[in-house]
Amino acid sequence: MGEQRQSYNKKFKEETVKYVQQNAKSLPEIAEELNINVGTLRNWVGQYRKFEDEPFVGSGNLRETERLMKEKDNHIKDLEEEIAILKKAMHFFSKDRK
Repeated sequence: MGEQRQSYNKKFKEETVKYVQQNAKSLPEIAEELNINVGTLRNWVGQYRKFEDEPFVGSGNLRETERLMKEKDNHIKDLEEEIAILKKAMHFFSKDRK
């Protein structure tokens, strides 16, 4: 049977990344010291550098920028549907009636 995956909370990840940044030790040394896989630690540091404002979001949650983009995409889709309806209505009402 496989081992159960370890789950770390957002605060732990942020504090760990700050510890990495403030320490002169290498990632493998810190990973061993904290009993964390070095690849996991490397991913956390990378996420922190890439998304400094919101480095770690929980599962099922979106970063603020991703949420705004999704809202804007939905709004654009709604507007495109409205335009299509208005075009059909304009075509219908512009026909000559005899």
